[in-house]
Amino acid sequence: MLWIITAVLSALFAGLTSILAKCGIKKTDSDLATALRTVVVLIFSWIMVLVVGSHSSITDIKPMSFLFLILSGLATGASWICYFKALSIGDINKVVPIDKSSTILTVLLAIICFGETSNLAVKLIATAILAAGIFLMIEKKASEKRSGGRVWMLYAALSAVFAALTSILAKVGISDVESNLGTAVRTAVVLIMAWVIVLARGKQKGLKTLDKKELIFISLSGIATGASWLCYYHAIRYGLVSVVVPIDKLSILVTVAFSYAVFKEKLSAKAMLGLGLMVAGTLLMAFFK
Repeated sequence: MLWIITAVLSALFAGLTSILAKCGIKKTDSDLATALRTVVVLIFSWIMVLVVGSHSSITDIKPMSFLFLILSGLATGASWICYFKALSIGDINKVVPIDKSSTILTVLLAIICFGETSNLAVKLIATAILAAGIFLMIEKKASEKRSGGRVWMLYAALSAVFAALTSILAKVGISDVESNLGTAVRTAVVLIMAWVIVLARGKQKGLKTLDKKELIFISLSGIATGASWLCYYHAIRYGLVSVVVPIDKLSILVTVAFSYAVFKEKLSAKAMLGLGLMVAGTLLMAFFK
């Protein structure tokens, strides 16, 4: 049951990631911030690979596993870029619930692709509860209702789709690969993708005017992400994707708590009910796996 523990730790670190990242992109361009924090994640990932001694097995990775790790990395990069773009223009308490809707798609794909049909009825009911919770948490500000400014919602939705693909592709890619090594390989792909986008858009110029305080938060966000990934991919390698993903999404509790403490982003009664449903659906799926 170690994979349950690592899934919970993944949620804790993922929750911290969103808050730290939000602090680091007040002035810094979101694409540049993504590229910078990926450098930190990559360093963190390879340190863990060296610690566990799995670097020597990189030549033993099968071509098919390598392919899926690369595809998973590309999906992760796309998800990150969309997610941090959404965070830069929207409230955390509104962006995160939409991003967490990737749980629904991931669970359904896990059932279809991996045959994770144990307690199928419970999983489907829990998924429906999650969907209801997400719907209740998605609120529009008065200014958005007037101006129709919902671009952040589109980016958050795309982030969710790519995040769901990430989990499924990674499950295949790390089936016979040490989880820390698999994470490091995927991170290298994300790093290349992130910097290609930065260079293609000419945003590397922002390095000259980078706020030092924000750089610290971006770096801390990268460390939190690295820790979350290591725990997450250990969990999905040894556990059930349809259970691990919902537990990981409980990071929303950490995010909501810190967003209130740091950014004073309050939840309405409707959003609180939605949060409660999301937690209930997640716990239902975890306990009746």
